Amino acid sequence: MPDTATPAKSSKISLSVFTNALTSSLKAIRPKPRPDDLSKLTVSQTVSFFALAYERLRNAVEYREDHLIRRAAIERILKRRLLLHPEGVNEAENLIRELLWARYFDPDSLGAQDIDVIQTIINRYLYVKRLVIAGRANEEQFFLTDFLISIMTCEIEETLSPEATNRNASLTYFIYQVLRHKVKIEGLGDNEKDAYFLAALEKSYRRSDKPYQRYHLFTTFYHPIGQQSEEQLKTLSSDLPAIFHRVDRMVNSSYVDSLTRFVRRQLPPFLILFSIIQSRFSDIQTILTDRNKLWSEVDQMCRQKYQQLNKRIRNLALRSFIYIFLTKMVFALILEFPASKFFYGEVNTTSILINTLFPPVLMLFIISFFRMPGEDNTKKIYTRIIEIIDADKSFETAIAFIPKKRSEKKPVLVFGFTIFYLFTFLVTLLLIYQVLVYLNFNLVSQIIFVFFVSVVTFFSYRIKQIVNEYRLDEKSSILSPFIDFFFMPVLSLGKFFSSEIAKLNFFIFVFDFLIEAPFKLIFEIFEEWISFVKKRKEEII
Repeated sequence: MPDTATPAKSSKISLSVFTNALTSSLKAIRPKPRPDDLSKLTVSQTVSFFALAYERLRNAVEYREDHLIRRAAIERILKRRLLLHPEGVNEAENLIRELLWARYFDPDSLGAQDIDVIQTIINRYLYVKRLVIAGRANEEQFFLTDFLISIMTCEIEETLSPEATNRNASLTYFIYQVLRHKVKIEGLGDNEKDAYFLAALEKSYRRSDKPYQRYHLFTTFYHPIGQQSEEQLKTLSSDLPAIFHRVDRMVNSSYVDSLTRFVRRQLPPFLILFSIIQSRFSDIQTILTDRNKLWSEVDQMCRQKYQQLNKRIRNLALRSFIYIFLTKMVFALILEFPASKFFYGEVNTTSILINTLFPPVLMLFIISFFRMPGEDNTKKIYTRIIEIIDADKSFETAIAFIPKKRSEKKPVLVFGFTIFYLFTFLVTLLLIYQVLVYLNFNLVSQIIFVFFVSVVTFFSYRIKQIVNEYRLDEKSSILSPFIDFFFMPVLSLGKFFSSEIAKLNFFIFVFDFLIEAPFKLIFEIFEEWISFVKKRKEEII
């Protein structure tokens, strides 16, 4: 890339205002102070061992990305505890203790001050809940309660991890500042477009779940609820239902979907840049202002990330298969034998064997075709990083334009394509049906086979998005349209099964309502017993 013979002067980069602001904001971030020995909250290592094992098993039956697991755990714990104690009195300490048990936070990292802060947050949200749900219809009460609980868990997690919160906010704001002028939406002003753009960043860069999308959009325009006084909340409470509905409409807007696709295509150079900043922060100013040093770091970081992708893909494939097996496959296979026996008087052991072995083989087969980015991709990322951080913006002329409404100039073609797309479903399912009939599958086994194949295909597609995380330009092969002809129907079915039928996850019900409550109660009793014995021992000494 950069020619080492190039004079030093020409190799210098003048950093943009946004880049300097980013490095300054990151330098200003300070780690969260650890509590002193008297105020820190300690938990039993024995209890922690069993709680950690339980959480690992519990999280295996519900597929989530790693950075969302802790927030989901906070939500699960709070819902259970508030169901038993709706007033939430002293529940902050219980919540923090459970989080420490499962090692969601480092031991000895949280103390009495954290308990007071979190208890205040819980009290504020429960106060708002009482204000906003009174006298409303059941459906509206459910929506408002769900919204409040979801954003409360986000505020609690970010309050307990301020360093990561501030870093993510700085990086997100940098992407927002660099890209927001590169897109226009027909009929929308800049302020409204920028709000949609922030929602798109939540989905694309931060890969936030719905609670975090809600929380970050809400806190873009209003102070977090836990930081407001009761007088302020009482004044705001009459407007909150309308605000919550407006936030959800924004999250689900088609504009956000279009902007999300745009942002995802722009992300690879930002991800590499942020990784370099994190790994070489002490020398970052020198690196970013020198083209030769920057190329060396970009080249090294890209090769490192490409290598890590292989490991991530294997781990995600394993987790996806465990999730599919525990939540879908076992339940379906248990049904296949008795249902076949009841309806057909016999069981096709071949079909059961195929339904058991084919899904993992299919996933391995699909993953084997994934290819890592190469040196050409690295060069493109390097060039784009310079464009991002350089003060000279003369090259930033391309504007992505999103129409307010999709053109309907050729409704006949649209109708024809829709019919053709539906036809692909019929063709694909008919081909699968013919093969299964040839193998003597009965109807029950056929349904289970289609279920398995579609879910595995969908999860494989999601894993493929990880491969493209650092790919700046994805190239389609000549055969892609023909592959998509048969691939899209199965993928669509997999998305439906994973999103809709996942709500009926039998194992989640078993864990959350039949196991977790008594399990955690035993932990609490054991923890108190250990604390009691420790105090008696200290008195003797």
